[in-house]
Amino acid sequence: MHVRVSAKGSLLFLVPRRLVRRHVVRFSSSARPLTRPFIHLWSQRGNLTMEQSDTNTGKRKHDEPDPPETAGRGKRRRGAGGKKLRPGERYIPPPQKRNPGVSFSQDHFNETSYYVEGGLRKVFPYYFDFKTYCKGRWVGKSLQEVFKSEFRSESIEYYERAAKEGRIRLNETPVEDLSVVLRNNDHMRNTVHRHEPPVIGTPLKILVDDGEVLVVDKPASIPVHPCGRFRHNTVIFILGKEHGISELHTVHRLDRLTSGVLLFARTLETSKKLDQMVRERQLEKEYVCRVEGEFPEGKLICEEPILVVSFKIGLCRVDPKGKECRTVFQRLSFNGKTSVVRCLPLTGRTHQIRVHLQYLGFPILNDPIYGSHAWGPHRGKGGLIGKSDEELLQALVEEHRSQEDLHLLAFMDDCIGVTKEAAKVEETDSEADKSGKSFPAQAQDCSEKENSNKASPEEPQSLESTVASSAQKTSPGTQDHLCSECKLVRPDPTKKELIMYLHALRYKGPDFEYSAESPDWAKEDWVETDFT
Repeated sequence: MHVRVSAKGSLLFLVPRRLVRRHVVRFSSSARPLTRPFIHLWSQRGNLTMEQSDTNTGKRKHDEPDPPETAGRGKRRRGAGGKKLRPGERYIPPPQKRNPGVSFSQDHFNETSYYVEGGLRKVFPYYFDFKTYCKGRWVGKSLQEVFKSEFRSESIEYYERAAKEGRIRLNETPVEDLSVVLRNNDHMRNTVHRHEPPVIGTPLKILVDDGEVLVVDKPASIPVHPCGRFRHNTVIFILGKEHGISELHTVHRLDRLTSGVLLFARTLETSKKLDQMVRERQLEKEYVCRVEGEFPEGKLICEEPILVVSFKIGLCRVDPKGKECRTVFQRLSFNGKTSVVRCLPLTGRTHQIRVHLQYLGFPILNDPIYGSHAWGPHRGKGGLIGKSDEELLQALVEEHRSQEDLHLLAFMDDCIGVTKEAAKVEETDSEADKSGKSFPAQAQDCSEKENSNKASPEEPQSLESTVASSAQKTSPGTQDHLCSECKLVRPDPTKKELIMYLHALRYKGPDFEYSAESPDWAKEDWVETDFT
């Protein structure tokens, strides 16, 4: 490399042209051409900075005015977002980077309120915005086509009326005509009148809150975190609304219908520590359940691999191609008809206890999915189904369709949330809940990591994937003229229908142990007719 000193005392480093090309975009037309390009090196406020030099003006590149537009290849197109739009072309703003640390706040908790009726916790309906970015397969299709093919819970007439009333927006602009063709990065928003299913009105019982962990005894029927049709009727929102507790990190989950011990970490440090224990299988988990028939005495170990039949709805079955799995069972009592069984899941596959009990021929007494006759005459015992996965899914839907959609809705709500953690770590006891109507909610509300009540959503991809956190609180009894739910009269579910006889009894680590009381249905002399 050659060095020379200019008349002003600046050091001029002569470097080969091939190296400068990587850094030099253009030179000022007024600069005196040299045999070799050079880079001007100087110190400013103690910091060495490399800039292009102009020997006549001494201006830095970013101080120079932009050259006038020309008609060549390097033409700078202007318009919305710095891009010149063609006639009739819509401007599509770039996707906004989402903050993975966004947590539910008091604004979210204030969207609506609870009331208790007939022993059930209910939520006043409220207006809510579902929003998402355009999915890849929708590019080039009209909104009308997308609604017809993928969101059939409402008629196309509903969506047309909603659009005319400004409830459907594309890139924050109201859409009056659903014939608009979707493009990549289009951002859609749909305002709906949201109704949530009732849950058991039993209060959440806080077992431990020592500043590092929060342990609660979760009643059955309540999802852990917002997903699908559930938002305020969830553990996360109940804790925030009634106990003023937020910023929680979820350590594990329980099925919506399952009750018992549920752990949250209060700090990120504790969350990472517990998460590592889960990964290394240092947590000992104990469940109790009531199953059909006389379960064998002594310990029984099931090591059948479990395969996810459908990630969309979280249905699993025993299959040689599944993931390794191990559960230890021990009968505690038998009342002549049903048995109480102690369950120790040594792995954490989705629905592990329920699937293994079904395989052994002793399904949980009131399991609406794995105790269903849709599995065939043997109800899945020994892995004998005799149906394809598609036929099985259809049979489950058809079996529950005649029951006022109560168990069908439960079926759709008991499914896996498609999240980073669900794909990366399956060492959880259960699954995130999801289902939906109109623009279904999934990712932001379902995906708090198991790492936090701070939702850690994926990048926006689909209408199932992102949920706005804005809502308009409505007065009790408010009716919406477009809302189909407002026109329906659903009978309240009974307490029996909202409970599955599976209870997380104890969680034990190297230096801690948390346990909950055993439920009434686990008593030795309990009979089903006594449960109302």
